Amino acid sequence: MECTASTQQNSLQNLNNSKANPALTSDQLLADKQADTAHSSATKQPYISHQPDSEGIIHYSDAENAMWAALLARQAEQTPNRACSEYLQGLEKLNLSPTRIPQLRDIDEVLQATTGWQTAAVPALISFGKFFKLLADKRFPVATFIRRPEDMDYIEEPDIFHEIVGHCPLLTHPAFATFNQTYGELGLNATKQERLYLARLYWFTIEFGLMGASKDTRKIYGGGILSSPSETVYALSDEPECRAFDLIDVLRTPYRIDQIQPIYYAIDDLDTLFDIVNSDIMGAVKKAMSLGLFAPTYTKK
Repeated sequence: MECTASTQQNSLQNLNNSKANPALTSDQLLADKQADTAHSSATKQPYISHQPDSEGIIHYSDAENAMWAALLARQAEQTPNRACSEYLQGLEKLNLSPTRIPQLRDIDEVLQATTGWQTAAVPALISFGKFFKLLADKRFPVATFIRRPEDMDYIEEPDIFHEIVGHCPLLTHPAFATFNQTYGELGLNATKQERLYLARLYWFTIEFGLMGASKDTRKIYGGGILSSPSETVYALSDEPECRAFDLIDVLRTPYRIDQIQPIYYAIDDLDTLFDIVNSDIMGAVKKAMSLGLFAPTYTKK
């Protein structure tokens, strides 16, 4: 799994302060807090987002642009036969440069013309409240840094490649855009505990969702998969378990942000996101809370 929360250390610290990104919180992380925090502090420098100049332009280095080019070229080999058609159509609309990291205003021009969305430049870690407010206002948060070479195959932070290549193509589609906006609106009014259950809904749809009732026709729409060359191949292989989407089950399924996913949930098609939006999501959250979580299927550290 690639490109998920912020650094694991910051995710852990801020989860306890209700400031971790609610869509990207791992259930097992709290149990591993001390060991992982110490390890992260000793071995990894945090990523820092770039700030735009007075004209709103972010200047990336040659090395950063080279990383973008390498990631985009490698992912272009994996997605054509694995990503859903709506994603591929959205990617074509964005018309991304193969050699340079795009400016957010260029992405905004496409999103505004299709679904009325736009991006919002943010640090790697934002508060619960800000995350939900941005989505509710049809603004998708994008951290303006790109991974370093040592993290090319695996990164927990949501870098600009993850956000732009993983998510923005489908933000041109009404069902995907509406789901994100509704999710933001629900999150703004949810309790801390309810937000943890909502996080699992976002995780198994927007981040790691599949679509298609049968293995032969199954495609990827989750941005966490589509920004990860390794998981793009793995997700449609025989190795992971793929379950039919059931809202209550999704809300009860634990996950980790720092391991490749052992379980995925598949919706029928992208318009199923409209059906989820029109269902009683918070009622389902309350039922899932009363039932409790399923036993984890991932490997504990």
